[in-house]
Amino acid sequence: MTVEFTFLYAIQDLNNAFWDPIMIFFSTIGNNGMVWIGIAFVFLMIKRHRETGFAMAIALLLSLIVCNLVLKNIVQRPRPFWIDEQIVLKIEAPGDFSFPSGHTFSSFAAAVAIFLCNRKFGCPALVLAALIAFSRLYLFVHYPTDVLASVVLGSCAGFLAVVAVRSGLNPIIRKAGRIAPVPETIGENDERRHDEIDTK
Repeated sequence: MTVEFTFLYAIQDLNNAFWDPIMIFFSTIGNNGMVWIGIAFVFLMIKRHRETGFAMAIALLLSLIVCNLVLKNIVQRPRPFWIDEQIVLKIEAPGDFSFPSGHTFSSFAAAVAIFLCNRKFGCPALVLAALIAFSRLYLFVHYPTDVLASVVLGSCAGFLAVVAVRSGLNPIIRKAGRIAPVPETIGENDERRHDEIDTK
């Protein structure tokens, strides 16, 4: 833990009037995964991106269960500012445990889900996820290992969500209008044409 505090103190040296509001902004939009919930909602409203929206929703649900309901309560790691009480936080003090980082977990779960479904949107999503993760270190509310573990676990959640959507939920998404029906074979097209001619 001493090494982790050394790393956090080094980041504290970066604190200044320019970076403070930027890091507070990125941390704030990650509260309760709200920015990702909003993006998922937008994707769900657009037919061609509905698969991505479903994957994000599942990834965020996994994040809530695994991170907030299970791991935090099992590990019960104290926050770094609970240990070093001389640190003056720039945001409202979180009241839950430190490991893993909920902001980072949900961010990478959602961003990886986006990336696996659509790299065009996935690349900026991963950058946003990284900025949210770094903001938690900058603001002294998580240890580096909280964030690193959450990057790995969140990424796994995003991957599993995409697998679930593409393997088991395709019929549901197809009904919702996201996935086009499988193209007919040439033979099937020919048979349909013959049937139409006979009908006429």
